[in-house]
Amino acid sequence: MPAPSTLEGAPCWADLFTADTDSAERFYGELFGWNAEHGDEEKYGGYITFSKGETPVSGCMRNDGSSGTPDRWTVYLASSDAAATAASAAEHGGAVYLEPMQVPDVGTMALVGDPGGAAVGVWQPGPFAGVGAIGEPGLPAWFELQTRAYDQVRDFYRDVFGWDEHVASDTAEFRYTTLGAEENQAAGIMDGSAMPDDAPMEWFIYFGVDDADATAAKAQSLGGSVVWGPEDTPYGRLATLTDPTGATFKIIAGNPS
Repeated sequence: MPAPSTLEGAPCWADLFTADTDSAERFYGELFGWNAEHGDEEKYGGYITFSKGETPVSGCMRNDGSSGTPDRWTVYLASSDAAATAASAAEHGGAVYLEPMQVPDVGTMALVGDPGGAAVGVWQPGPFAGVGAIGEPGLPAWFELQTRAYDQVRDFYRDVFGWDEHVASDTAEFRYTTLGAEENQAAGIMDGSAMPDDAPMEWFIYFGVDDADATAAKAQSLGGSVVWGPEDTPYGRLATLTDPTGATFKIIAGNPS
């Protein structure tokens, strides 16, 4: 299995904020073959870690509704200093939603917002580095930000997270920047200015699958829904799905890079 990128600012983890953790365990367990390990309630607030076999994939925590945040997936970018990254985010037109906090025996996390309003997690690894592998079926395969503040947001991720940016496309129809180039690509920023007004501008995680059509159909049978696709693209066969409580994620059959 391919190892995750070691670039500073590269996606290294994702977790699900959901009103129904039991439903999430069933849905993603049957859809992707994930196992769930429950953390200590007092120490970790009952945080759930999803794994594929022995490989850590993502996390899950309960959304009790008090924050007003809808059920959603959050992507985390690696940082060697979460406190400095959070401070830099505020200095470069972003916001700090959650100040850096140490997760006992694991690492340090924070949650910031970019100038386009998208939330993104910050993870300073301790003993736990994050996702164990990428690219295989049932594992993260690609991470992508859709934004209407494309130029400003590109500057933000370069200045705050140290992105090594590469322009993949710069046409009127499709503007796209990647973190890293060629085989080192780790994530992308897409200009969403031409997208429908109700299209969410946020970070998305793509999970690898063998068959996008079969996975989309199975998601529906498990209580999820298909928002878009499956459809062939130059990057693989893609679809956008939601789980039973409405959290959005994407699937890809083929090579995302």
